[in-house]
Amino acid sequence: MIVEPPQSPGPSVFAPVLAEDTAHDPSRRHDFSFVTESEMRTLERLLHDWLSGYASAATRRSYGDALGLDRRWVEAIGRPEDFAFIPPATAGANRTGTPAGSGGTSRHAPPTRPGRYRDWAWLRWCDRNQVHPLRADSTAVKRWQLELGALGMPKATRAHRLAAVGAMYAHLAEHGAVTVDPTRFDRSRLGLGAHRDTSPTVVLTAEQVERLMRTAATPRRGVHPVMRYRSVAIVALLTLGVRIGELTGLRRGDVHTTRGRRALRVTGKGNKVRTVYLSTLAASALDDYLAERDRWSAAAVPALPGQLRGQLSPLIATRDGGPVDPRDMWSLLRRLARSAGPALADVADRMGPHVLRHFYVTTAAEAGVDMTHIQADVGHSSVETTHRVYNQAARSPDRSAVDAVEQVLLAARARHTPPPAAAQAMTDERPLLPVDVSEADEHSALQVLWNGLRTGDPVEQLHGLQLLRQALRADTPSSAADRVLSALIAQPQPHPRVLAEATALRRAQAPAEVN
Repeated sequence: MIVEPPQSPGPSVFAPVLAEDTAHDPSRRHDFSFVTESEMRTLERLLHDWLSGYASAATRRSYGDALGLDRRWVEAIGRPEDFAFIPPATAGANRTGTPAGSGGTSRHAPPTRPGRYRDWAWLRWCDRNQVHPLRADSTAVKRWQLELGALGMPKATRAHRLAAVGAMYAHLAEHGAVTVDPTRFDRSRLGLGAHRDTSPTVVLTAEQVERLMRTAATPRRGVHPVMRYRSVAIVALLTLGVRIGELTGLRRGDVHTTRGRRALRVTGKGNKVRTVYLSTLAASALDDYLAERDRWSAAAVPALPGQLRGQLSPLIATRDGGPVDPRDMWSLLRRLARSAGPALADVADRMGPHVLRHFYVTTAAEAGVDMTHIQADVGHSSVETTHRVYNQAARSPDRSAVDAVEQVLLAARARHTPPPAAAQAMTDERPLLPVDVSEADEHSALQVLWNGLRTGDPVEQLHGLQLLRQALRADTPSSAADRVLSALIAQPQPHPRVLAEATALRRAQAPAEVN
C-alpha cells in the first residue's frame, strides 16, 4: 500500500526530476501522464529520501543517472538549501526545475552531455513504455534489460543500472510503496549473475605507460609549459591506481607526509578516506607541475603556514585555478596515446583513466605484491574485487600456454619440411634413383625411406632402413642411398634409433665409395 506523502501546495514536482534541456529536441518530454499526482509525489519524495541516505555526491549522481533523473535535481540534494522537504514547483520555475532568472544552470553542476543510453534509463524507459514504476514486475525489468543488451550496452553498465534500480526498489519496499522488488530474480540467464568474462579494459605494458609519460613530457607547439607539466603529473598520478573522480577531487592540502613518506589523502567511494603513497616518479612529476604552476598562476599560490586558501585549491587545476573536468582528462589521455606513435596506436581509442588503474593492479599482482596491499592502494571494498579485477584482466603472455603450443606446432612443421639436404635431393636434376640401380628391393627401400622422411614418421624410417640394409651390397655403392641417408641424418631432431641406424649404414657404404 502506498504511503501518502505530506500535503504541499502546487503542482507535481516529479516532471522536473525527469526534465531534459529541450532546446535541441523539444520532443524529449517525460511527464508520466498515466501516473496519478499522488503517486508521483510519493515516488519523488521517496527518491529524494533514498538518495539523501548516501553521503557521497558521486554515488547519488551515479544512481540518479542509472534511473534517468535530472542531474541538477540530484546535485541539489545535500546542499544547505535542501534541508527541508523538496520545494514544489512554482509558476516561476522552468522545465528543468531551476528558478526563473537563474540562467537555467547551477554553478555547482555545469551542463553535461546526455549519455548514449540516457533515454534507456529505467524511469525514462518506464515512461516511454507506459510501465507504472510503482507497479512494475520482473517481466518489465527483464524486457528492459534485454533491450539494453540489444542496444549494445556493456554487461558491466547493464549490471550497474540493474543494481541501482534494485537499490531504489529496496527502499520503496521498506517504506511500503511497493510490495515486491521486481529486480529480485535469477540474473545469470541475462548474463549478469557472475563475473566470468574477460574485462574489455585494455592492459598496458610498462613500456607503453613509460612511452605515454614521455609523450606527455615532450614540448609541443602551442602547449603552455604549465599544461605540459600538468599532463605529466596526471599520467603519473593515475599510475598510482586512483580513480579519475578521486584525482579531480584532490586538494593541495591532501599531499602530506606519513611514516616518513609523502602520500595523498584520497577520498574514494562512500567518502572513505585512504592513504596512497607517492612513487618517486609521481612525486617528481607533481612537484615539477606545482612549481611551474605557482610560477605562472596567481590563482594557485603556495600555501603558507596558517593559510587555508592554498590548502583548498585543486591539486590538478585549470588555467584559472579551478578543478579539471574528468572528461578533459579522458581527452588528454587519448590525445597523448594518439601522439605516442606505433607503441600505443592499437589502444589509443580505448585509452582512459581506468586503463592506468588496471595497469597498477595487474602490474602489482604479477610482481608478487600481496592482494590485500593492492586492495588498500586502489580502494576496493573487498579483496575479492581486487582478485576479480586481476583475474578478469587480459592475462600476461607469460601466464598463457600459447608459446608452448606454438613450439609444438613449429616442431611438427620442421618434421614435415624437408631439410636442406632432402630439398636438394628433391630438386636435383638427376633422378632420385640412378638408372644403374636395377634391384627392385633397393628401389622399394628407398621409396619407403623417402616417404618416412617427408612424413617425419620414425617408424616408417626405421622400416625403410631395415629394407635398405637387406638390399644394399657392400661391393656396390649407391649414390641415391647415400643422399637419402644424408637427409635422414640431417633432419632436425631425428629419432635416436633412426640416427644411429642411418649413420651406421652410411659408414658401411663409405669404404666401398672410397675404393
